[in-house]
This record gives sequence, C-alpha cells and structure tokens, in this order.
Amino acid sequence: MTDQQIIGVYDSGAGGLTVLKELVRILPAQSFIYFADTANCPYGPRGKDEIIKISTQITNFLISKGSRLIVVACNTATASAIDHLRANYKIPFVGMEPAVKPAAIATKTKAIGVLATEGTFHGRLYKETTAKYAKSINVIYEVGNGLVELVEQGKSNSKEAKTLLKKYIRPMLNENIDHLVLGCTHYPFFIPVLKEILPKSVSIINPAPAVAKQAQKVLFDLNSIPCSNNEPFIHFYSSGSIEVLKKLIIEIEDQDGIEFLNKAFFETGLILK
Repeated sequence: MTDQQIIGVYDSGAGGLTVLKELVRILPAQSFIYFADTANCPYGPRGKDEIIKISTQITNFLISKGSRLIVVACNTATASAIDHLRANYKIPFVGMEPAVKPAAIATKTKAIGVLATEGTFHGRLYKETTAKYAKSINVIYEVGNGLVELVEQGKSNSKEAKTLLKKYIRPMLNENIDHLVLGCTHYPFFIPVLKEILPKSVSIINPAPAVAKQAQKVLFDLNSIPCSNNEPFIHFYSSGSIEVLKKLIIEIEDQDGIEFLNKAFFETGLILK
C-alpha cells in the first residue's frame, strides 16, 4: 500500500479503539489497519486454544494487508496468544500489559482494584506481574462479566452499565482501594461513569497510553518513520457488524479530537480461515 511500516491492531470488538486512539495521537502520520472480531466477541469466556486459533487467523489477515507490526489490543488475546504469535511470526507484536505494576508502586492504602476478564486473570502476564510487584499489596480483582457486551451494544453510558459497575466496584471500595486498574480495552469507555461512581481519592489506570508508547518505540526500532509524502490511512475491518464501531469512533472524535473518519475505509462481515 505504501513504503512505510503499517501497524495492524486487533481486538475482539470495539475495545481496541481505546488503544488505536492513543496510537493515532502519538503517530498521526502513521497508517493503521484495525480488525474488530465482532463475530467472536467476547473473548473472555473462550479457551486459550480457541483464542490462539482466532488470533492466528487475524494475524495472517493483517499481514496480508501489509502490517509489519501488530498491536494485540485485547488483554485476553494477549494473555492467551501473544507468546504463540511471537514464537511463530517474524514480525514484532506489542500486547496489553496488566497495569498492576504502576498501581502497586503508587498505592498509599496498599490496596488496589483490578477489573478484567476471566481470561486475563488466568494469563501468565497477569500472574507474573502480580507476583512480582504486588506481593505486599491487597489486590481485589473482579471479573467484569457483561461489560464488554454493553460496549458492543453502544450502552457504555447507560443506567445498566452504571448498575453493573457499582456491583463490581463496591467490594473494592470496601477494601479501601486507591487505584483501579482497567484490565480490558473495552473498559475505558466506562471512565465517565466510573468517575461518577468512584471517590476522587481513587485513580483510574488505563494502560492504553503506555502500550501506544511501546508500539511507537518498536516502530522506531524498525527504522520506520512515516514518509511525509504518504497520505496516512486507517482501514477498519470486522467479522461482524460495523455499526457500533462507527458510532464509538464518532464519540472518540467528538470527545478526544482524534480524527479517524476522514481517512477511514470500512469493510464488514469478513470470514477468516
């Protein structure tokens, strides 16, 4: 498509947009290909082998479209598949880090909350990070069942979302947390609601900006800087409906001033093999 290194980004659905917007923010001249696996969303309840198979299919697709660096913008897919992907492909992969480390370092109450999917909590990265950095910290974790589905339905600011979030946050507040780690890329869409629920003493940690910076570093290590004469693009692909994805992209543009649509191309209903 161009002589620059295209960055591929994928997620089970629209959650990876929270990472993509940070990538676009720090790499505005870069081109991206985003794949939303809406047909298989959510990944949380799926087994490791199934997620590896799905991730392999998506990786092959992203490479076929010119991606030379892939950001696994899904905590569950990172936990289940990134080791396999790195072992079987020559291109670099950047995954989601369970942001327990910064929360554990910064906490004053020695209690932090982690909201994530079941698959993330079972992953090697989460277990190793928690064991290494949070030995003396009270980590209260909650599996956010139903939250991904609300985002995919365009209901992140709904009364239903607020009720469900209160249910998950209450046990954490009872343990006096002062940091809440968002362990799923869908969850930053709930930040406006979380700010209503949480006391001001609780900081929300969204790992997306740090992941974007790591991708930027890897890109520069590849000696790939977007050429000024190349018009950057963002191509969106989905294995299911694209409508909620478009709606959330418009919300991001309105709230964050990140431009997607003026350089976007959409294709939906893809079947990967």
